[in-house]
Amino acid sequence: MKGTNEQRAGLLSGIGAYGLWGIVPLFWPLLKPAGAIEILAHRMVWSLGVVGIALLVLRRWSWIGELIRQPKKLGLISVAAAVITVNWGLYIWSVNNGHVVEASLGYFINPLVTIAMGVLLLGERLRPVQWVAVGTGVAAVLVLAIGYGRPPWISLTLAFSFATYGLVKKKVNMGGLESLAAETAVLFVPALGYLLWLGAQGDATFASEGLGHSALLAATGVVTAAPLVLFGAAAIRVPLSTLGLLQYLAPVFQFILGILYFHEEMPPERWAGFALVWLALTLLTWDAFRTARRTRAQAQTRAVQLAAQQTPTAGDSASPSSAATPAK
Repeated sequence: MKGTNEQRAGLLSGIGAYGLWGIVPLFWPLLKPAGAIEILAHRMVWSLGVVGIALLVLRRWSWIGELIRQPKKLGLISVAAAVITVNWGLYIWSVNNGHVVEASLGYFINPLVTIAMGVLLLGERLRPVQWVAVGTGVAAVLVLAIGYGRPPWISLTLAFSFATYGLVKKKVNMGGLESLAAETAVLFVPALGYLLWLGAQGDATFASEGLGHSALLAATGVVTAAPLVLFGAAAIRVPLSTLGLLQYLAPVFQFILGILYFHEEMPPERWAGFALVWLALTLLTWDAFRTARRTRAQAQTRAVQLAAQQTPTAGDSASPSSAATPAK
């Protein structure tokens, strides 16, 4: 019963995490007239405050000393911070400038970009179905480029930046809260410096647009940290395959919001491009489940064979007894 409750809690946490990431486009327009860079700077500053409080409550500080003594790891954290800055900043700008659908495409094609980077940078070998999926994704980008009249640079930048972020995070190998704290700590000084400079120029909106606007800017820290905490709770309770499926909730919600709430246009060629992307993701998901089932079956077969080898046969068990019995 306890295991079932844990899995249910993990599933709800995962849905909550990706659901919040999916509806976050509703939040960024509330921060106008602040520009994307000002919003980004506030997000960095307030995120460190929220994560710092969480770590204080959980008493998880021992990793800081270990991190300081590892210059290579600190360098990777700095790279991750720089890449996520590009991702966050472009995403906020996209939402507040009428490109929600194109931004959602970036997170749809992110798994395809991650696979491509694994081949190019890590020398990984793809299965045939994965090659077909990647080829379908490339065709989708070409169709969308024709539809937009330009390459879908917002989608591609979001996809490549987030895939790079994931690659660096894999090498860093830190917990979600700890990693976010380290990244925002790297970004804190330049972000705070920019906000102070903006205030000195008289262009900051934090104090000039009322208490409600200031509270919303401060809430960017909670908006950033809350889904990450939920994701962390899900990651330790549900299988990775389940998380892999849940990750599509965020771009699906963003896509629906872009069409139904923000009323962005979807001409036929854009639908065609998205259909190709969804086909590629369907192929990847099917291949992942098929491979997982095959791996489990092979593991079970090996376990049965090993158990059979370790269990003595009837003849073997009788041999010692016969040897001990005196001949008549």
